[in-house]
Amino acid sequence: DTMMVCGAEKKRQLHRGGSGDYGHDDVEGRGGVHVWIFAEKTQQLLLVQRHHHFQGLWDASTAAIIISPHSPLTTARRKLQQELGLTLAEDAFEFIFSFLQQESGSGRNNGGKEINNDVYLVTTIDPIPLEAFTLQRENVSSVKYVSYQEYESLLAKNDPHYVPYDVQENTVARTLALQKQLNRYAPISLNAELTGLSDSDKDALALIVKAAAVIDEIFYVQSWYSNPDLREWLKEHADESESSLDKDEAFLTSADSAIKVLPNATTKTVTAWKGLEYRAAFPVQKPLCANFYPQDMDKKEFETWKGNLDKDQQKEATGFFSVIKRHSNSDDDNDLHVVPYSQEYKSLLAKAADLLHKAGDITTSLSLKRLLHAKADAFLSNDYYESDIAWMDLDSKLDVTIGPYETYEDKLFGYKATFEAFIGIRDDKATAQLKLFGDSMQLLEQNLPMDNAYKSEDVSAAPIRVIQLIYNAGDVKGPQIVAFNLPNDERIVKERGTSMVMLKNVQEAKFERILMPIAELCVAKEQQELVDFESFFTHTICHECVHGIGPHTITLPNGQKSTVRLELQEFYSAIEEAKADIVGLWALRFLISKALLSESLVKTMYVSFLAGCFRSVRFGLEEAHGKGQALQFNWIHEKGGFVVHSDETVSVEFSKIENAVESLSREILTIQAKGDKQAAASLLDKYGVITEPLKVALKNLETVEVPVDIVPNFPILAQI
Repeated sequence: DTMMVCGAEKKRQLHRGGSGDYGHDDVEGRGGVHVWIFAEKTQQLLLVQRHHHFQGLWDASTAAIIISPHSPLTTARRKLQQELGLTLAEDAFEFIFSFLQQESGSGRNNGGKEINNDVYLVTTIDPIPLEAFTLQRENVSSVKYVSYQEYESLLAKNDPHYVPYDVQENTVARTLALQKQLNRYAPISLNAELTGLSDSDKDALALIVKAAAVIDEIFYVQSWYSNPDLREWLKEHADESESSLDKDEAFLTSADSAIKVLPNATTKTVTAWKGLEYRAAFPVQKPLCANFYPQDMDKKEFETWKGNLDKDQQKEATGFFSVIKRHSNSDDDNDLHVVPYSQEYKSLLAKAADLLHKAGDITTSLSLKRLLHAKADAFLSNDYYESDIAWMDLDSKLDVTIGPYETYEDKLFGYKATFEAFIGIRDDKATAQLKLFGDSMQLLEQNLPMDNAYKSEDVSAAPIRVIQLIYNAGDVKGPQIVAFNLPNDERIVKERGTSMVMLKNVQEAKFERILMPIAELCVAKEQQELVDFESFFTHTICHECVHGIGPHTITLPNGQKSTVRLELQEFYSAIEEAKADIVGLWALRFLISKALLSESLVKTMYVSFLAGCFRSVRFGLEEAHGKGQALQFNWIHEKGGFVVHSDETVSVEFSKIENAVESLSREILTIQAKGDKQAAASLLDKYGVITEPLKVALKNLETVEVPVDIVPNFPILAQI
């Protein structure tokens, strides 16, 4: 494994020398592209010898000038096919880096200019048989494989037969970088006593956990189309490889990837050669579409297609529980169609449904029995309404949330829901203590800092359940959430409101392992004692309450009915999380003013919120909570509510923070009420960024290696 990683990393560090001679047609381009083909087992590079018209030097597997409007990748694939008769899939090309090169005049007008060059790596398992290549003789005279060590030696000696390159080793740095990423997660064991469960419920729990494991499989398919192949390989070769931080950037290379086979990569038939085995490359950035839409579809194509659908079809296309596919073998440019989850994930959902039905048959809790059977039926019918109602009515010591809910993974539109599962034991004492918040929903709605015209006259009380989490699965691989508010179905929100679940042991772990160390480093010394768990926990409750109030179903200026989610599209998640945070803080102050909460929270809630800002921003701006938190910090700092000191710590200015919180609450609620996508984009563009105070804080936290998040393990797996 070390050898493979080092081999890929060595190719990652090859830099173009300065020959300026691509060995290609004399045409004007907009950059260059280079491809290195590397055989993993033999640690060899495929080199090509250019025709004598182009100095006859040995060079990279292919190199070309990019001719507009072609992309670098399209150019690379086309050139390999032309020069070597080699046809490769797009995911065979791993983008390594770009560099600027002084052009020596191979193009008509490029003399003396610096042009950008993109470098790709193709990793095959074995060398491609040389007789499999079809050479374009006017450009390529010959091909050969050379060991990396030999090639490195030839370059070091400036061998005149080889195009010069600089070689820089960085293997150790990559290893350290990966270890540093893993260190950002604090391992924590999450468990709870099962003594309150009957023997039948314990048996049901085992089946529910197995169903949750299936949910994991579905989520990986939803996240990226190559995840199933990758995970099979990682199960054999890695102990711990999950991460969703760093702006959704890939942190593994093709050396860590799954193996695929192309049986017809070349036009020639070679005896006993079964085809080209290669390692699938990771995209540099995680696709915005995840695996909900075709990888080559953009927003314009979707909107054009949707515009030709009738109203019911449009609702299906933008619904939570479907993916968008292309018709296979279609010549129609507008060939998109809708596939419901029940069909797309049919075999996995059938497996999960069977396990839930079996669990429902044996549990002694009537409400849990109803939920499990309803959810199993929903998996197969794609209609989740009744199962969501059953979830809201759940009154069981064993608490279960399972199904497709959040839409954070769909960064293209924010339409499609990912599967997730949370299993816990209800904390009856803590649940009873929180009834005040659920009963105050209508009071909060009527006093929200926005125009009365946008307020709802009928907001239902929100039941709140506090649980000790014992297992989770599915869309839980990024930041570990501390609470959730469901369902997201606007029909149910309007008819019944929402329910909240608080994950108390997760909150306690984050407070002790992450929030307190952050406060010690980033909060002004005289205010550090004001950071406490009660304020952290209480604000989280209000955060979830606020998800259930404010604008949801809205009336647009033209009189048309819509929802905030549909109108704000890809900006919805970040705006909604910012709303829940900042209006939740406003709600705390309001409840204190009504003597429903203690005055002792006034200062502690603001300082604990400040520490929480630094915690959430570390999730990255590509994550909804992180971007929303950056928006809040920067707004409050601009209004004087947060003050940065010379020692790089931050404090709360109590005389200004209330107005800052209320003004931002009004801004966000009004944007949602109007469905104003442009205003949402402008707000996030201006404030949802890493400003200097945040940059300094993040750097300091990285220096002392405060964990970004926890990574839970669940002893329940061994118990059952």
